[in-house]
Amino acid sequence: MRRIAARLSKGLNSIVEAFVVLLLAALVLDVWIGVLDRYFFHWQLPWPEIMARYLMIWVALLAISCGVARREHIGLTVLIDRLPRPLRRSLLVFCDLAALALLLWTFWYGVQFAISGASRFALIFGMSMAPAFAAVPVAAAVTSLQLVLSMIRDRGDYAVADQAQEV
Repeated sequence: MRRIAARLSKGLNSIVEAFVVLLLAALVLDVWIGVLDRYFFHWQLPWPEIMARYLMIWVALLAISCGVARREHIGLTVLIDRLPRPLRRSLLVFCDLAALALLLWTFWYGVQFAISGASRFALIFGMSMAPAFAAVPVAAAVTSLQLVLSMIRDRGDYAVADQAQEV
């Protein structure tokens, strides 16, 4: 079961990372268009700044699941590392379950948030805000799935590497 969860987690993470890279490339291109417009060509395009905002939101929220898959999120491990292993594992599983509860709550209310965006329109694009607002529930769902897979894979037995010593 652990190997299957690890394989699924790795596959899901590869897909999300590829999508994040594509969105990030689109973000860089969009910002460059905005810079060229403002300082060189003076086209007065109204959309690059708004588009960059929505792309950045999608990139940042989707990247959360990548951090969860690799267990690379910020954690204060000064106390946790000093606990006996069984207590540390229990505490880490509890933290994962608390994070999962928060992600599921975010998904639930994020869906309602995205639905409410269907009736709101971006004046510059003339499009519904639902695709922009959908970043919240989509990221929460993907991160929830990734967290469940990581919980099965790790079973509370993981340690945050001391990044100061990794240099």
